[in-house]
Amino acid sequence: MEVINTIGRRKTSVARIYMKPGKGEITVNNRSIESYFPFDLHQIVVKQPLTLVNEAEAYDIKINVDGGGIKGQAEAARMAISRALCEINEEHRPALKKEGFLTRDPRMVERKKPGRRKARRRFQFSKR
Repeated sequence: MEVINTIGRRKTSVARIYMKPGKGEITVNNRSIESYFPFDLHQIVVKQPLTLVNEAEAYDIKINVDGGGIKGQAEAARMAISRALCEINEEHRPALKKEGFLTRDPRMVERKKPGRRKARRRFQFSKR
């Protein structure tokens, strides 16, 4: 098997991953996953697809992530890993799809409108 290259997105985050057979090492932007995502919950989110299909120690993954915040980056990486697992073995698809890892979450921040303080919030009304 050669290197599998996939992309995942969430909010404004974009994660590009390169997956190949290995010992289970995950690097994010040339740093270990523990140093890039210091909060355990984000590490668990990134590893969810691998633990779901029982292949946590089977692949080395290099993740390049850009844009957004920490949570969006973790969920973008999760989507990219799920897509790569489906590319490797099509039998993983039903389990990953059931958990919602293959679905692109379309929710984005609404843009600020002119004449408003935020996207929908108006300025305070003053009667006098």
